[in-house]
Parts: sequence; C-alpha cells; structure tokens
Amino acid sequence: MSIQSQQKPIRSKQDLAVYLSKLKSFENPSMELEQYATPSQIAATWVWEMAMHSEVVGKRVLDAACGPGILGIGLLILGARHVYFLDKDPKILAICKQNYHQTAKEYEIGTADFLDVDIRLFDGDVDVVVQNPPFGTKTEHIDKAFLEKAFAVAPLVYSMHKNSTTQFVEAMARDHGFTITNFTRYDFPIKATFEYHTKPVINVDVGLWRMEKKEKR
Repeated sequence: MSIQSQQKPIRSKQDLAVYLSKLKSFENPSMELEQYATPSQIAATWVWEMAMHSEVVGKRVLDAACGPGILGIGLLILGARHVYFLDKDPKILAICKQNYHQTAKEYEIGTADFLDVDIRLFDGDVDVVVQNPPFGTKTEHIDKAFLEKAFAVAPLVYSMHKNSTTQFVEAMARDHGFTITNFTRYDFPIKATFEYHTKPVINVDVGLWRMEKKEKR
C-alpha cells in the first residue's frame, strides 16, 4: 500500500506511526476524564490492519472519545470518506481540529465533523466506530455508555478496554447481538502525568476488540 501525499508519502505502517507521533497531543490532561493519548505505534497498527481488511476506504467513521484525533486522522490518511470526531472536552477537540487541518495541508483526506458532546447524544449512523474510551475508573460505567452507543450506530465496532474487563465486554457484545471476531492484547504505556503516578511510565494491560453485528437469519 502506498498513500500519496503532497509532501511525504506513506508507504508503510511505520511511516504512518511516525506521522501520527508528530500530531499535537494533550497539553493538560484531565484525570477525571481519564485522558491518555493512544500511542502512535498502537494507533498505526490498529488502523493499518483495518485498511488491510478493506474496512477504511470510503467509510464513514465515528472516532469516539477522540482526544487529539490520532485514530480518525490515521483512518482519513488511509482513505476514510468522513470522520466524526467526538469528545466532550472542548480544549482537546480544538487540538484535534488543528491536527486535522494540518494533515489536510499535507494529504488529500476526507471530510470531518467535530462534536463537543457527550457520547450519549450522538445520533448519527456510521459504517464503523473506533474508540479508546475512558476505562471507567473515575466515572463508573462510562465505558458501558460508549459501547452501548457504538453498538447502536454501526455494524462494526473496534473498542479498547482494560483486559481485566474481558467478561464485561463479551457480555455487552452478546447482549447487543454482536460477535467478537478478533482480539488483540497490548501493553499500553502511559507516561507519568498525574501526581499519583510514581513511575515515569506504567504499562496498562489492554485489549482491542473487533465486534461485528450478527446477521439476522
């Protein structure tokens, strides 16, 4: 795969990871909102694999809890038609807009909407949802709200959660008529950001679930 750019062509997953690593990220992350940036290497692997399975080109995508937009921008570079960037924090959504417009100067990419709303208020429909939502350690059940909305608006969902919540994710998928078709485990590195962090970097055991709507018979 070779993605043509006005400046620097992206010919590999590593090229994409390098580009995504240069996007602006959180300046003053919120502990309450559990704002942790998705590492560029994980983001690049995530969206590149989607592209390899023909799940990106021409698609409409919801990037829920988008933060600085690393997933959605990666998908746009790989050919997504439109991305809804959704985040309830207007400050990080402003940074996401900056990242989008900077990328649009360098690449021919699709269109975007930027939604400063709670996930429960999204009322569109899309081809696929990608999300790395809050893990629910600060606001109880917020991860449940993200999954419920994702299952309601798209037939294909990619969602990242703590690996310790596997039974919860599996139950949610089953209850909403979705089949888990793939699972990838990652060590998610989080740099020391908040005062309770005692190490420079901590690795969180997370999983990425691919979930697809079951066909009705």
